[in-house]
Amino acid sequence: MNHRRIALGATSGRFLAVVRPLFGGFDLTDVRWQDLKEVHLHVGLIGASLRLSAFTGSDLASASGPTRTLFYEGLRKDQAQALYRICQAHDQAWREKRRVRDLEELRARSGGIQLGSGPAQVASAADGDAASRLRNAKSMLDSGLITDSEYEALKAKIISNV
Repeated sequence: MNHRRIALGATSGRFLAVVRPLFGGFDLTDVRWQDLKEVHLHVGLIGASLRLSAFTGSDLASASGPTRTLFYEGLRKDQAQALYRICQAHDQAWREKRRVRDLEELRARSGGIQLGSGPAQVASAADGDAASRLRNAKSMLDSGLITDSEYEALKAKIISNV
């Protein structure tokens, strides 16, 4: 009666678990990859178990808030290991996305500027000729408001418009 009562799967955007109760029906658990906090695999002599921790908040990339823990045991070793590798890859990708978002928010709170759509915004906003715009870009670089690559992009844009 306990045979194959759990089916786990991974899509491009979610981790899915279907658990069949003893007397008909099923329970579906759906975890978006961006909500995944961590995943653990335990491989024993007979089978494997998989434990996932996921954020329960509605923010798409929030790295804080309450979590829920999902535990699945009695899995086949090779299938559990394959699912674990998929979960780890998505976990690492979303961890990096959260880190970048946190850095951008920190930069915005500290008064820095973000040049996400390109150097044309700063170049068109600067008054005067190309020399004054280059001086302005250099001062922004020296004060740490923009990175070296952003400065080089600005410089190339200003020079190409001359």
